[in-house]
Amino acid sequence: MRYLFRICCTVALLVTCQSYGWAQDKGSFRSLDERAESLKQEVISINSELLKLEEDLLFPVNTQTFFFVSMQGDGPFKPDSVKLTVDGKGVSNYLYTDREVEALARGGVQKLYYVENLKKGEHEVVATVIGKGTQGHDYRRGVEMKFKKYIDPKYLELKIIRSKQNTQPEITIKEW
Repeated sequence: MRYLFRICCTVALLVTCQSYGWAQDKGSFRSLDERAESLKQEVISINSELLKLEEDLLFPVNTQTFFFVSMQGDGPFKPDSVKLTVDGKGVSNYLYTDREVEALARGGVQKLYYVENLKKGEHEVVATVIGKGTQGHDYRRGVEMKFKKYIDPKYLELKIIRSKQNTQPEITIKEW
């Protein structure tokens, strides 16, 4: 973050110095705007690279765990939210829009935003799905699972299985 501050200050100083020298020449204002825009794009590019490097340093790929949500079947259940807890710590709470529920119903898969370093060893995940079934009845279903984290990244899928015979969905967690 200190690097970003230094870069922004440098760009501001360059623009100020250049604009003072060019203020006497009326035709060079357009050139100043073009250079300022070019510098702005460079700062944005460098900022993007710095953020990616920072994320890679803070959250190495081998310690990451990824969670996905999918939905199968054509039952009446419609999820409103998903809450995810890992080792007793709430890590994600997601509220769905109607369009997102439609995408899940058509076979889409959603990645839950979760960036955390998980050490090697055993962990516990608890997923809670809240939604509406037939005739607007509210349902709250949860599932928990213990899993082992090794050196490689870990991928887990929360499956919501809807059926017409059952008004309540079946919730499972699958390891990939």
